Amino acid sequence: MKKSCVIGWPIAHSRSPLIHNHWLAKHKIAGSYERVAVEPQHLESFLKNLAANGFVGCNVTLPHKETALAAVDHCDESVKAIGALNTVYVRNSETYATSTDGEGFLQNLLAHVPDFDPAGKNITLLGAGGSAKAIIECLLRAKVKSITVVNRTFSRAQDLQRTFGPKIIPADIVNLHLNLCDVLINTTSQGMAGQAPLEIDLSSLPTAAIVADIVYVPLITPFLRQAEARGHRTVPGLGMLLHQAVRGFELWFGVKPEVTPELYDLIAHDIDPDFKP
Repeated sequence: MKKSCVIGWPIAHSRSPLIHNHWLAKHKIAGSYERVAVEPQHLESFLKNLAANGFVGCNVTLPHKETALAAVDHCDESVKAIGALNTVYVRNSETYATSTDGEGFLQNLLAHVPDFDPAGKNITLLGAGGSAKAIIECLLRAKVKSITVVNRTFSRAQDLQRTFGPKIIPADIVNLHLNLCDVLINTTSQGMAGQAPLEIDLSSLPTAAIVADIVYVPLITPFLRQAEARGHRTVPGLGMLLHQAVRGFELWFGVKPEVTPELYDLIAHDIDPDFKP
């Protein structure tokens, strides 16, 4: 029986077991996916012994996404560009690392706006953390025209320009112009349950622009409600969590699963018991 897991510290909040065990049952695969709490000082040992302990791979979440790089045998180009990983898989007793966050975001966007083509588009991205890096790396491969990065600490946006090149345009939220923006993306934690709401003036954003949020608790953030009220097509964050899980499952269990309405409803109801499809 193949087994995989998600590791982090803490880890009790992770909904990844719900996703992967749903797919295991759906495809009648003899396998398991569990949560494993791994303290930072034990991270290297856990990953070095991943295969020996019977795991075919794992997901990696906070606070290990960056520090895990030093503990795996091989990193792909996306991981090298981002400086973080979220998926580890085993081949011939060696560990390989990849990042699926960026593709999870893009596949979620395409699921909500099927006619969207990222090539040549102007993106405005709020935040400069790990999720922002993963999304930037994926969108650059999709040949977007530009990515304006807005961050409270301006130097962090400048760091992303140095990392990813001239298509990255650091910007200040005080002087932010959205009139040429095709897609506006929130990658910050603002608007998350328990956090301050995201405050941004959308009056200059073209009506045709798409507005996306990677926050999924609550399922529809105040930021998205603000955009919906202005008539924008919106992309909620939960789908990113679901779509980023697809490639890991395929790498571990040999079957490419689908993100279905049934799965969305299952996870949405776990987040919000009052959720109605």
